[in-house]
Amino acid sequence: MPLGEFELIASYFSRPVRRAVLGGGDDCALIAPTAGMQLAVTSDMLVEGRHFLSTVSPDSLGHKALAVNLSDLAACGARPLAFTLALSLPRASEAFLGPFAQGLYALADLHDVELVGGDTTAGPLTICITAFGEVEPGQALRRDGARVGDELWVSHPAGGGLGDARLALEVFRDRIRLSSDDFALARRAMERPSPRVALGRALRGIARSAIDLSDGLVGDLGHILERSNVGARLNLAALPRSTMLAAQDPGLQRLCLLHGGDDYELLFSAPPARCEAVGRAAAEAGVAVTRIGEIESMPGLRLVESDGAVTAPSSTTGFDHFRDGLGES
Repeated sequence: MPLGEFELIASYFSRPVRRAVLGGGDDCALIAPTAGMQLAVTSDMLVEGRHFLSTVSPDSLGHKALAVNLSDLAACGARPLAFTLALSLPRASEAFLGPFAQGLYALADLHDVELVGGDTTAGPLTICITAFGEVEPGQALRRDGARVGDELWVSHPAGGGLGDARLALEVFRDRIRLSSDDFALARRAMERPSPRVALGRALRGIARSAIDLSDGLVGDLGHILERSNVGARLNLAALPRSTMLAAQDPGLQRLCLLHGGDDYELLFSAPPARCEAVGRAAAEAGVAVTRIGEIESMPGLRLVESDGAVTAPSSTTGFDHFRDGLGES
């Protein structure tokens, strides 16, 4: 007999919780943040064909569904507490649900965050997670704090960089070829991002603004510039990139680095006087960071090419969830 809704929840998404006052299974989860802390709340929805391909493994999908929410909490400097899961499934397949839950809970355990409620229904494969975190009053990292003269920094894997997730997508689109080893690395970057929660926490009181890179460097930086009423200059040669991306055509490198999306790294600004503090925060979090530009008074974004020429980006928009899809340009 196929699993019903409540059997599905009981089998795969029910574990004892500590942070929900009522536990799981009531109409609402009651969360008690630490006294004096502010609650940080974020929601993300992943839709098959729009945000992920049908070829992704269930455990990787479970990991990514939670990772994109934890990345938002990281960009705020918040400590994760709990999350809810709303899951639409074409069918209640145990072959999907087992590894999906395993990937979800493995990342949840890594960041000490609890599943405290949600909903399931039949329908197209869609995952919606709402995550809750806490942060000290006045310590949250925001998009509107960049100031003229700030340096721009980006986090990235040690020895790696931005754009590898987009590189994997170009392989899936059959536009380029990679060796099997390189494709495995690029695919992991696309399907199993590492939310920079520890770095976000370490940057409180150091960074003036921050955002997570979900829709491409140019598009996401644009949100900081708009909210902070400033402009910026990016040094293209300084953008961190992996060896496999550096081996690609310059035009493809530019596309992946500036407009790729799905990096889930932190882009942040900090005063030049806090350069050493940024380095200490990165070391404390065990994450690499690279200085890639600076905030300027002139509105807009300028790119410094390898020859020193200053150009404008071909597009200043990021991924648009109504216009763009994984199968489209």
